[in-house]
Amino acid sequence: MQPGALTERKGNVLIITINRPEARNAVNAAVSIAVGDALDEAQKDPEIRAVIITGAGDKSFCAGADLKAISRGENLYHPDHGEWGFAGYVRHFIDKPTIAAVNGTALGGGTELALASDLVVAEERAKFGLPEVKRGLIAGAGGVFRIAEQLPRKVAMELLFTGDPMSAADALKWGLINQVVPDGTVVEAALALAERITVNAPLAVQASKRVAYGADDGVVPGDEPGWMRTGREFGTLLRTEDAKEGPLAFAEKRTPVWKAR
Repeated sequence: MQPGALTERKGNVLIITINRPEARNAVNAAVSIAVGDALDEAQKDPEIRAVIITGAGDKSFCAGADLKAISRGENLYHPDHGEWGFAGYVRHFIDKPTIAAVNGTALGGGTELALASDLVVAEERAKFGLPEVKRGLIAGAGGVFRIAEQLPRKVAMELLFTGDPMSAADALKWGLINQVVPDGTVVEAALALAERITVNAPLAVQASKRVAYGADDGVVPGDEPGWMRTGREFGTLLRTEDAKEGPLAFAEKRTPVWKAR
């Protein structure tokens, strides 16, 4: 079996590539293990001063959770480090700067990976959005509270309530991402951004990140209420008829019939 993610060193930068192009880089357990372990190694290795995460292929950065794996009852999280969250990434704080190189569609969990990154570079064709409400769910991997923190509230609420996507150009306009680059060049652009970081004193950069996030011992206390609320609301939604109707309607290629119960 192919690993869920590949790693490559470029000087002081570690590139992590989600390696499921045939599944639009949807996240399963193999992805969470490979990405989570790579981040852990990056944190421990003093020679690594920045991390880039991207997706294999040229169509999708990450399509979110692997619904087929979920239907088979598979655990999508790292079996030994479930606390690292979706893709081994969204709750896995490291003090090395992280850059998402978004090389295509990043809806649902893909947007949540971008939200969890310190910086984001995206190709012109990239799209961002949290369409979970169209399936009777919420963005449970940090998306709901992080997008409200990272965008003006009215813009964030429109994305959350409609589930509609945002173009890379609009994401740049509202400050969700740092750069938009021509299609096919995003990893090179992310490396150029990383090089602007890695010329600086690494311990000072890492200390700056910890202070900026309010992180103590690898935990961001300010995020904890958001995670608790997300877990509570997600658990309640999963027990509703609408949460079953959303995926069923999607599988049957029809408009869902919501009952608000």
